[in-house]
Parts: sequence; C-alpha cells; structure tokens
Amino acid sequence: MSVAIAPDSLVTLHYRIALGDGTEIISTFESTPATLKLGCGELAPSLERCLADVGVGERHVFLLEPQQAFGPHRPELVGRVPRADLPEKLVLEEMAMIEFSAPGGATVAGLVRAIEDDAVLMDFNHPLAGKDVRFEVEVIGVL
Repeated sequence: MSVAIAPDSLVTLHYRIALGDGTEIISTFESTPATLKLGCGELAPSLERCLADVGVGERHVFLLEPQQAFGPHRPELVGRVPRADLPEKLVLEEMAMIEFSAPGGATVAGLVRAIEDDAVLMDFNHPLAGKDVRFEVEVIGVL
C-alpha cells in the first residue's frame, strides 16, 4: 500500500511549474528532486492542496486557473514608490525583485515594473498572479 501525502508531510518529489501556454518556470525533473516540508511555506498553499492524497510513485498534472493558483492580478497592488523612500545605495533594474520591510517585521517582495525620475513603479502581486498554471508532480517519497 502506498503512503499518501498529508498536510504536514515531508515529501520528496520532482515537480514542474509552467504557464498555461507551456512556458516553463521551474523544473526538477532534469536534476535532483526536491524535499519539502508541507505547511511550512516552502511551496505555495495552492500547490500544496494539489498534493493532498497523492501517493508515492504517482505522477499527476494539475491545470490551475488564476483563482486556483496564485490569484488574480490585483491592480491595487501596483503603485509608485518615491525614490526618496528607497535605500540610497539600491541598484534599480526593471523586472528585478526588491524586498521591503513591512510593519511587524515581515518582508514583502515587489517587482520593479518601471523606473522613473522621481519614483519606481512597483508590482506587489505574486509574479504568477493572473496566469494559468500547469503543476506537474512525481512523488518519490513521503514521511
């Protein structure tokens, strides 16, 4: 009998994340499998939910719409940050991720969409928000 994945499992698996059009984002199939502790933020909760009850040796492909994957792209999470509010020595590049300190000590990442004279256009949506996602897994082991 195969061991199935539970919400707090330690899982060794190969996985591939691609856009709905097939553009590959990341894959472990051509390299070393990943070992992840579920429920600890190592894998997006939406992707962890796909793994529920998948057994060792099984291979699955999950096709997720934006609402099932990383959510819709929310325009209110895109805005201008005054350059004066950014660290002086920060090297800015378009399409680079920048981490910011949030109230309470948390960090939040934003994508630089455009650099202007006095501000930077930042997008605080997940980079895959608003996109269809193809999540492929092959489970090797479960503890």
